[in-house]
Amino acid sequence: MEHLLYGKKNEALATSYLKKKGYTIVANNYKNKIGEIDIIAKFNDCYVFVEVKGRMSRKFGDPLEAIDARKQQKIRMVATMFLKERGLLETPCRFDAISVLGDNDAEIRHIENAF
Repeated sequence: MEHLLYGKKNEALATSYLKKKGYTIVANNYKNKIGEIDIIAKFNDCYVFVEVKGRMSRKFGDPLEAIDARKQQKIRMVATMFLKERGLLETPCRFDAISVLGDNDAEIRHIENAF
């Protein structure tokens, strides 16, 4: 259960970070029958689908290493359904990743066009 709370905290940090950078948050934890996307935001006219990964340390690798090809494909499929449901298939979009390393005073890295 504690890891779920840590994940929610990381997503909240990432959401706050994006807002400070001028992103408009469209949805947090968007779910459909295929899966979930942590954050959907808009930046200018582009929809940004964001996967957030956190670790307390690099002991078990970089947080972003957990976003493997299978996870990326699933996020793409969920995003496509999101865009299709809203008639936005022609809208520009991209896939970003945010890593949160640590707990208090966490290090946040934002990778645009991560995959």
